[in-house]
Amino acid sequence: LGPWAVSGPALAIGTAALADAPWRQGAAARLAAECARLDALLSGAGLRVLGGTLLFRLAEGDAAHWHDRLGRQGILVRPFSARPRWLRFGLPPDEAAWARLERALAPG
Repeated sequence: LGPWAVSGPALAIGTAALADAPWRQGAAARLAAECARLDALLSGAGLRVLGGTLLFRLAEGDAAHWHDRLGRQGILVRPFSARPRWLRFGLPPDEAAWARLERALAPG
């Protein structure tokens, strides 16, 4: 990727956040809980969760169907041309987005 420009304020905020051990631990615990929540939603929709990180989950299933269905509802997921059954799901940012995703993944 090469050099990546980061603004001074972003560096200051990031440095302060990373220096705050309780914040780091709380953020990691919150993200892990959200990953488990997303895994349960995806599994309930018939997708097989392959893994991921604390920021996204990778799932396998009828990716073309889910990419189209979710996209029509304004939910963006990432398909992989080299792995046509895979989709990457980011963590929803708030409860409203969680509710939207849950409705979109529901049968019907």
